[in-house]
Amino acid sequence: MNGLRVIPTRRHGRERLYVCLADGSNVAWYDREAARVNLIGDDRREDVLEALGPFLTGPVAVGPPPVPTPAELARLSLHPDDDLAPNRPGEALVIDLDRDPPPAHRLRSDPRRHALAAEQTVGEALDRLDGAGWHTLHSVALPGGDRVHHLAIGPAGLFAIHAVYARRRRVRIVDPMVALGRRAPEPLLRRVRADADRASYALTAEVHPVLALVGPTDVSVTAPPRTTRILTDADLPDLARLGGVLKPADVEALHAMARDRGTWARV
Repeated sequence: MNGLRVIPTRRHGRERLYVCLADGSNVAWYDREAARVNLIGDDRREDVLEALGPFLTGPVAVGPPPVPTPAELARLSLHPDDDLAPNRPGEALVIDLDRDPPPAHRLRSDPRRHALAAEQTVGEALDRLDGAGWHTLHSVALPGGDRVHHLAIGPAGLFAIHAVYARRRRVRIVDPMVALGRRAPEPLLRRVRADADRASYALTAEVHPVLALVGPTDVSVTAPPRTTRILTDADLPDLARLGGVLKPADVEALHAMARDRGTWARV
């Protein structure tokens, strides 16, 4: 035994095995997807490879961690309060419900809970695209109290996604109006496009608006809405099948820019 422990972690669909000393400090990590063992120091190379032996599958590269790209350096320089990447789906609604919980004996369900369920469902589906070269930011606050529910950045481009709870409801769409069940139609597509336009301005890149309907029984669209995709939560994986527009380096650079809270301060 060489005194090293192997600790598996999984974040956004990417698995890493960290090799740690008894005091918990890291000496190396194994990135399965990249088939690479990254050594923080070369003095324990043989011990690290011995500890990882049962977990290695096939040939792997071994060496110091790769030099950070400019996008990675920008991300690492962010203050934790300015980094939007840790936001959970529906982060703003989670905080609002914690601060102002609904009455215990309310007859009708608080609409914020349905909105939160929609954002969580859509967010979980988007996070599963991470392994296909995508990054998703959740609950991106805009000046004036608006939010981009989800900003997906990947090979197919940038998408501002607005999640709507439509469980067991028929949805009728006549651009820009959206009617859920028996509720009166609302010009929701204008808001979806406006949020995407503000994101485009902040990132100086084209951002496509998407309306994501969670759990509808039927969706009726009289004509394809102008510039806006209409998807259900089950359709979201189709984004990964769209043609490539951005190179991996462009995806990383845009993600590094978008996760900085300061990027959104003046849109």
